[in-house]
Amino acid sequence: MIQYPFRLGTTSYIIPGDIVSNVRYLAGKVQDVELVLFEVDDGPNNLPRRADVSELVDIAADHDLTYTVHLPLDLRLAEDGSPRHVSLQKARRVIDCTGKLAPLAYVLHLDGKSVCNGATSDALRRWREQAVQSLEIVGEWAGGTEKLAVENLEGYPKDFYAPVLEKIPVNRAVDVGHLWLDHHDPVAYLQAALPRTRVIHIHGIAERDHKSLAHVPQEKLRAVLDELIRFDYRGVFTIEVFSENDFLTSCAVLKSMINSNVSSDCCVG
Repeated sequence: MIQYPFRLGTTSYIIPGDIVSNVRYLAGKVQDVELVLFEVDDGPNNLPRRADVSELVDIAADHDLTYTVHLPLDLRLAEDGSPRHVSLQKARRVIDCTGKLAPLAYVLHLDGKSVCNGATSDALRRWREQAVQSLEIVGEWAGGTEKLAVENLEGYPKDFYAPVLEKIPVNRAVDVGHLWLDHHDPVAYLQAALPRTRVIHIHGIAERDHKSLAHVPQEKLRAVLDELIRFDYRGVFTIEVFSENDFLTSCAVLKSMINSNVSSDCCVG
């Protein structure tokens, strides 16, 4: 495996099979696996069982592997301002069942749809206060707010979360693919965000997003990589795709860029 300053990662949905099967397949190919978890009300879920967690711990120890965990729902308080909202309840269940994996970060979304494209000043202020409260609650469950990484979402103003992040010491998950979708410059965004960024998500855009990096113009990908190298970014760099072909072709794109000396400084050792 090519070594980068950052920890190369991908998702737990690369090959058909459960999380453990995917992690076994990815061990030795990446340094971090993003566990994408879901729980349907009164229905199925893919939360790891106790035996699965023990096996994931062993695989990580044998392969210098770490985990990031993507919480299943956009966080929000209940209408009465209490932590009883289903998104918080499910976040706690995910945190409780993955704590032994010592995740590098819990990646999460904040539900701001009601105010992201226009709201009264009072409504926006209340939403920000409740967003901070949600993060404080979940951060306590996670072992500290620094374990949380708030992800930027497509369709939101690029600085939408800034007033919330100013009030609480959480980290960030920068989704470069979302920035490309919204026609924002990810390099400028990263220059401001990297000091608090623990996780980066990257993916190409074809008929939809979360596709192979083979769909990204080389100059766009090179600009992102060069900024990470300039900053000496040491966090997780997750190729956020969901098929073996998209994963393997994305890895090939990164390898070819190094071999062509386009961004050879990102190779160490």
